Amino acid sequence: MRPIIADTASVGYTHVTGGSRVTFATGAAVVDTTKKIIDELCVRAAKMWKVDPEGVVWEDGHAKPASSNVGEFAPLSLKEIAAKSGTTGGPIVAAGSVNPSVVAPGFATQFCDIEVDPETGKVTILRFVAAQDVGRAIHPSYVEGQIQGGVTQGIGWALNEEYIYNSKGLMENAGFLDYRIPVSSDLPMIEPVMVEVANPNHPYGARARRKSTSARRWRRSPTRSSAPSARA
Repeated sequence: MRPIIADTASVGYTHVTGGSRVTFATGAAVVDTTKKIIDELCVRAAKMWKVDPEGVVWEDGHAKPASSNVGEFAPLSLKEIAAKSGTTGGPIVAAGSVNPSVVAPGFATQFCDIEVDPETGKVTILRFVAAQDVGRAIHPSYVEGQIQGGVTQGIGWALNEEYIYNSKGLMENAGFLDYRIPVSSDLPMIEPVMVEVANPNHPYGARARRKSTSARRWRRSPTRSSAPSARA
């Protein structure tokens, strides 16, 4: 397999790209395409052995006779079948697309310690722990990054980000010099906690990430406080 980093002009219509669906939807499409490739590999192996395709199964990465009644043949690998593709029907290709209709919800809870300056109202985040049911973490370090990115976005919404309009209805902070998004110096060490409960509606148990950690309620007091929240 050779993934290609392309743009929207390179493929047919697809839905949005985001942490809530790419691994979930694309993963299902890859599985669907792989199943079609396996079916075709069995057909090609059957041609090489001169037997019916129903007599070939795919096990442990090889095409094998389904039973001894088919005949005694050595298992064929993908490499061996591909080497003979020119005489069995040409390139081995398949395409798959899915429209996932059942997307498992994401569950998360967060805990943070903050300090508030009673004179200026400045909020300093001391510690942030974000736990999320991630389904199965296909790429754990990327999943942690999704959780941390969602927390950062939520912090921006809660403390920094705001559109400011003047009396004429014109936005006064239209650029990033004035529209205040969090930077690294604004953030604590964000501690992600991955809870893996497989999503039964995905072949590998994947579930949406990030959005569950983006939106939250904040509770403030003049002294140090803890602000837990949950979103489902």
